[in-house]
Amino acid sequence: MPLDFLTSALVTLLVTLDPPGLAPIFLSVTRGMSAGERRQVAVRACIIAFCIMAFFGIAGDVVLKALGVSLPAFRISGGLLLFWIAFEMVFERRNERKQATAETAITQDHIRNVAAFPLAIPLMAGPGALTAMMLLAGRAEGNPAMLTALAAIAALVIASCLVVFLLATPMARLLGVTGNVVLTRLLGVILAALAVQFVIDGVRAAMRIG
Repeated sequence: MPLDFLTSALVTLLVTLDPPGLAPIFLSVTRGMSAGERRQVAVRACIIAFCIMAFFGIAGDVVLKALGVSLPAFRISGGLLLFWIAFEMVFERRNERKQATAETAITQDHIRNVAAFPLAIPLMAGPGALTAMMLLAGRAEGNPAMLTALAAIAALVIASCLVVFLLATPMARLLGVTGNVVLTRLLGVILAALAVQFVIDGVRAAMRIG
């Protein structure tokens, strides 16, 4: 098995997912949850993200072509969804919307929803990561050993994300209420910029195809 393939896969997925960069966003979207609830969200998000990435590595290109969806369109839609989340973070719309249930315990459904969106999709298994998986799988040319190695590397990168998420909880305690509010607003702006970049990349790719 080519060593350059393994190295390329590891570096590409690490850069694309950027585990350290996900920590503050994880803190923002799980604000108000207990340590146990955050742990549930972290584990569930990582499992979902890995399953999606593995699926796209195997059959993503075929599925998107069958649906008539291009990768640029997928990237633009992911960017728009992320921008809405960022908008809520900056202007505290999320809290306003949930004002009536502010004192209510966080439900299992809420934990599942946050884990699936926006953590697993599109922050972890986003357009960039899914595109990378499809390109790397294409380089494997159907070789079972290389595809298995690619899945193992994806699992390793997802595991690093889980470690970062679990370490984010002690960070939240250190920041306190005011620190978390400031961090949420700041990260909302950063996330908005990331979302716009997704859209710009998608539009550029669409123009090249067109």
